[in-house]
Amino acid sequence: MKKRFVSMLLSSVLVVSSLAACGETAETPAQGGGETTAPTEAAGSNPGSGETTPAPVEEEAYNLETLNIIVDGTVTATVENGQDAFVEQWEAAVSERIGHPIKLNITQLDHSDYAGTVSRTLTTGQPGDAGYPDALIMSASMLRQYQTTGLLWDLSSAYDNAEFQARVTLPTINLNIRTTDGKQFGFAPTYGNGCVTYVKQSWLDAVGMKIDDIKTFDDYYNMLKAFTENDPDGNGKGGTYGVIAAGYGKQDEAPYINYMPEFWQGAYPSFYQKDGVWVDGFREQATVDALTRLNKAYTDGIIDPDTEEAGTKQAREKFFSNDQTASEGAFTYWAGTWLRTLTDNMQKQEVDNDLGDDRLVQLAPIKEIKDTWGGYLNREAPVWVITDDQDGSNAREQAIFDALFDTMLDGDTVQTLWTYGAEGVHWSTAADSFTLNAGTENAKDYNYEEGTFHLLPSPNDPNTLWKKNHLDSVLVIAPLTNGFVSDDPLITEGNKFFTENCVDAPAAASCETLTQYEADIVNERTRLMNEAVTGGMTPQEAIDEYVASWGDISDQIVNELNTPAE
Repeated sequence: MKKRFVSMLLSSVLVVSSLAACGETAETPAQGGGETTAPTEAAGSNPGSGETTPAPVEEEAYNLETLNIIVDGTVTATVENGQDAFVEQWEAAVSERIGHPIKLNITQLDHSDYAGTVSRTLTTGQPGDAGYPDALIMSASMLRQYQTTGLLWDLSSAYDNAEFQARVTLPTINLNIRTTDGKQFGFAPTYGNGCVTYVKQSWLDAVGMKIDDIKTFDDYYNMLKAFTENDPDGNGKGGTYGVIAAGYGKQDEAPYINYMPEFWQGAYPSFYQKDGVWVDGFREQATVDALTRLNKAYTDGIIDPDTEEAGTKQAREKFFSNDQTASEGAFTYWAGTWLRTLTDNMQKQEVDNDLGDDRLVQLAPIKEIKDTWGGYLNREAPVWVITDDQDGSNAREQAIFDALFDTMLDGDTVQTLWTYGAEGVHWSTAADSFTLNAGTENAKDYNYEEGTFHLLPSPNDPNTLWKKNHLDSVLVIAPLTNGFVSDDPLITEGNKFFTENCVDAPAAASCETLTQYEADIVNERTRLMNEAVTGGMTPQEAIDEYVASWGDISDQIVNELNTPAE
């Protein structure tokens, strides 16, 4: 069954959305808007159904000796950042729990081509091959692409009967992943995440503005214009820009509009449900209007022209660069931990040192965003998946689930490893004293008594405090039970701000024709979008060309999405 989909996946999954919000380094998901805390479901139940799910069929136990996983940059205990210690402690804790040794092999792929490398790995190999994963991370969009291929294991029964079910406080996160026939091919241990707009306080001060006065798109635009024209860095040379982003709109990364939300406002240039009906948002007038706003900003010189080709790494490094002459005043990026990460990077670059942790302020959603979406968009949660060996038995896959997913949310030792990293390397409870940035004006002392949980200096940067490994202690679906919670005020502030200002993004679309043509559609939309923004054609001409070239395929996709499954 798997090989039937090789050519389809190689042509389409290569451009599926990037994972974990483009995170080459630690980034913290924030609570999704509209998600309420639900009563914990009992183990062995199917949450929300009122029915008891039968336990998995008894099979001969599978002796899992080696676990091969593929991860992206959201696992921040990298090879250079203490991964050996994480693996050693994970193996010891899990082997004790499972009752026999398990060797963990981590393949950490480069973010820039994560989806493409995963596609090539899964569609040219098979379980048992060197480098083929037992489990790996996928975005919600990738999950929808792969869950119809036979490559992934249906883990619904394992999930319903997992030991962590007794502590799950957010059951709907994973229930929403299930297909219409109740199958579950992915496991989401946390919320998704979303982006907020960060603004440099020193630039606001320089142009005589306050963040609380930026309430409408006109206010926002005038702020960007002032950042471009009024010498906010004070060097008298100009060359500054209002804003930078990783592209004018990310056609290959849901939720598509999150890096330039003020310009897109209520537009959604992809397939999405509108009033319960699937539509192609790229063909809507709202997209024409968004491209018109972007074109004006580009023409006025307030968008950094590097935006068209910039990746997330380049965009954020220009934002906090010590060369503020070529920098920008506003940058929309991931919430939570990134408030701390961006601030720390500005400190490393010696930018606005006099402001300390007040270097950046967060812009509340402007009126036009509130009136359309209701707030910043919280993406669908990334997931872990298990590959299916198609041998007719669930024994291997269940053993992987038990060793990896069930322990990941054990509430204590293993969950702490996934949350903070290795004890003694990334965190500690021993009596401790250390100083970050010793001998500088940014020096900060840390003193802890025996038994107090605290984070340690990062292994690869002793002047930066470690933040997290993979999971967020506050935002997982089943909380830690040991009380280990980071008390970084900026991270707390970032999570709280996003929680109060977000709504859930539209669900990603998935159907046969979309899978077949998505790569080409994404490339064409991106080309036309860039042409419209930079003046190669008008926004209306861009949409007209899209309809002329892709209208029939677009109609077919919309029809499939709106046709109930038999």
